[in-house]
Amino acid sequence: MPIVDNGVYVAGKRIENPSSLQETFEYTRAQHGMAWIGLFRPTPEEIAQVADEFTLHSLAVEDALTGHQRSKLERYGDILFVVLRPARYIDESETVEFGELHVFVGPDFIVTIRHAESPDLSRVRRRMEHEPELLALGPEAVLYAILDEVVDEYYPVIEGVENDIDEIEDALFENGGVTLSKRIYDLSREVITLQRAVAPLADMLDSLQRGAPKYQVDLELQRSLRDVHDHALRIIDKTAAFRSILDNALTVNATIVTQRQTDTALVQNEQVKKISGWAAILFGPTLVGTIYGMNFEYMPELEWPLGYPMALALMAATSLTLYWVFRKRHWL
Repeated sequence: MPIVDNGVYVAGKRIENPSSLQETFEYTRAQHGMAWIGLFRPTPEEIAQVADEFTLHSLAVEDALTGHQRSKLERYGDILFVVLRPARYIDESETVEFGELHVFVGPDFIVTIRHAESPDLSRVRRRMEHEPELLALGPEAVLYAILDEVVDEYYPVIEGVENDIDEIEDALFENGGVTLSKRIYDLSREVITLQRAVAPLADMLDSLQRGAPKYQVDLELQRSLRDVHDHALRIIDKTAAFRSILDNALTVNATIVTQRQTDTALVQNEQVKKISGWAAILFGPTLVGTIYGMNFEYMPELEWPLGYPMALALMAATSLTLYWVFRKRHWL
């Protein structure tokens, strides 16, 4: 169902469980509460219904409909539009899966639009409902909890990628090759995507902290945002380090592959030298024997008693001379 969860809150407590968006709007106005609407891959009509009720800016609505947005934070009057790129690590395939989350934050509402399984916003809602004092601080508190959840979900991804990098480093000098190069390249692409997802978080959280006094955000909530900011900075530093390590690993692997190819070529060259050397040694006796053994009628050496020993001696001398030359040049 597109509507994952839908509630109206007053003073941090859930007072209504509307069965439709229309009921949510009515209860929110009647109770002067806060609406928290969670949508999962909604239709354009459902997004349009929410946009009309809460007067969402058309550009933000267009981004929510289009999807495939970068992480960002934009303000339209008293409404915040936040795009987050959560991620999760898939152990079975050793890959990173990226999602997309759009959040609209207004004075008396918060709307989340998920386009993937991650993050687990039901966990955020349970946490907030168990902390009514925090939830009573309003939509900004819910936004903080969502940011905190997204950043926390990056940690297993960081651990998984770090594990993959350790395996690559172990394999680098054992069985480096084209297959390992492909694995390094694929992991590098994932790290780059992760870096693009987390890098904007620093500016986004910094902007929220700078605007907190203006919008009278609770002091404790500001401190909580600073904590999330610190965690985000650590993850950003980690991803930058991963990218550098993988770049170096790709260079080292390419060097190892080239060296192995060079070593193989040298070994093959040595074999060719040996084969060529022995072929040349055998060529001398063959040449002498061929000429001497030809069926000539007039040839002085044919009736010479020493002709045959001389031919054998010439063969041996030629072979030994070539053998000595090739040994001196380290061909044999």
